[in-house]
Amino acid sequence: MITLAGYQVADKIYESSKTIVYRGQREVDSIPVVIKVLKKDFPTLKELAIFRNQYNLTKDLNLTTVVRPYSLETYHNGLAVIMEDFEAHSLKIHLDLQPLNLEQFFAIAVQIAQALADLHHHCIVHRDIKPANLLINPQTGVVKITDFSIASILSKENPILSSPEAIEGTLSYMSPEQTGRMNRGMDYRTDFYSLGVTFYQLLTQQLPFKSDDPLELVHCHIARQPVSPTVLNPTIPSVVSNIVLKLMAKMAEDRYQSALGLKHDLEQCQQQWQTT
Repeated sequence: MITLAGYQVADKIYESSKTIVYRGQREVDSIPVVIKVLKKDFPTLKELAIFRNQYNLTKDLNLTTVVRPYSLETYHNGLAVIMEDFEAHSLKIHLDLQPLNLEQFFAIAVQIAQALADLHHHCIVHRDIKPANLLINPQTGVVKITDFSIASILSKENPILSSPEAIEGTLSYMSPEQTGRMNRGMDYRTDFYSLGVTFYQLLTQQLPFKSDDPLELVHCHIARQPVSPTVLNPTIPSVVSNIVLKLMAKMAEDRYQSALGLKHDLEQCQQQWQTT
């Protein structure tokens, strides 16, 4: 267990290849917090910059749909991000514990659409939307976005062509333009593609494209069409399946053009489903 001045650190709740996340309490006011630290004893300048980025991008947002950062603290030779603890776990864990029914899917999907609308309104592109970066409180059902490690201020970026292993983001959820192999700018609509993959997984219990070969995954995102969610799970209404496939369109202009438009369609589907 780590020690951090000003905080009582309790249990470890998550560990990745680069970071460890703990639950704890801020000593000055006993507020419960989540503490995220780098695993390396001597992190690189790039790793430190990523930590600062996720804090600086969100510290002034004050959005209920985003996990709120409280402070950035020095921890040994690295940094620690202190965040709110709303007693949540990731949608990845949630999905492992129990498959979602349509009622649960709609409740979650509408909240994520609103969260993206909030972020895009503040000109922030997340660039790594996936179940592991979406937190849900299992008691209240509240969903929030977390981990802004590679998020950026909205611009039409042209990703540099590099090996799949070096691309920023998570390959299984990555938009075609984010792979750097389409010679196209990347804007807020990259989040819609990643969200489409996330919705696909929430509804079908599987990813649209699976391969152990990174280059094959890149090819799938660029050139292959996913099997319709309705084919994999006949209980999914075709209109919901169509929303997912629209989010996953290869060309950004064929996807939803606003998160609020997506939210509206989800709410319409939800109402129709509830009345049938």
